[in-house]
Amino acid sequence: MTVPQTPDEPDTVAQFAHVSRGYYPTIVALFVATLIISNVSASKGVAFFGDSEVFLGPLQILPINTDGAFFLFPLAYILGDVLSEVYGFKATRRAIYLGFGSITLAALCFWITIELPAASFYENQQSLETVVGVVPRLVVAGLAGYFVGQMLNSLVLVAIKERTKEKHLWARLIGSTIVGEFFDTLIFCSIAAGVIGISTWADFINYVIVGFLWKTIAEIIVMPITYRVIAYIKKREPSYQESLNP
Repeated sequence: MTVPQTPDEPDTVAQFAHVSRGYYPTIVALFVATLIISNVSASKGVAFFGDSEVFLGPLQILPINTDGAFFLFPLAYILGDVLSEVYGFKATRRAIYLGFGSITLAALCFWITIELPAASFYENQQSLETVVGVVPRLVVAGLAGYFVGQMLNSLVLVAIKERTKEKHLWARLIGSTIVGEFFDTLIFCSIAAGVIGISTWADFINYVIVGFLWKTIAEIIVMPITYRVIAYIKKREPSYQESLNP
């Protein structure tokens, strides 16, 4: 029996939806991947200069407490800056929601995987629980800090841009970073500290200060790269060029 074709369903070729040609989907994919990987990597506590006293001239270098995601998480804020600067708050908020959902899904999948009965030949159940078993709590920390921090980061950047237009990009990037990173770090560290083994106020304060300073300084250091990425995307996004030349 032949199924009749409607005018909207020609039988000459297979039909597919068009994929956006803009850079937004690619940046969002990198943004979400960075968040998921960071939340897993953060399950390891890291200490520099923690096992021995190190002196730099008359100064003693104190132990530096952080987590395994210290080198990666700043990238999420750089990508958030690019999204906010080029696509605005609404589009960035959509990316934040996608990241929120993806991290939640990752936590659920890790929990289900741990709870599944292990095969007799599988010898790494304890190791698996040790590595990803703490992730759900870290995910709560990550979600809370990330959601508040990214929202504030985007709001501040867009608010400054509404006043400065296309000028003073450095002010938008630094101002939004300071606000977003501070609240992100404070909230995340408050929840995650116990998971990675931090139990004293001195270590906690060290953890917060080091995290905030590192993430902020890292974004400032790579600001020339952020400038180039933003300029590249602005130049090649047709809708952005149309907004500049209505």
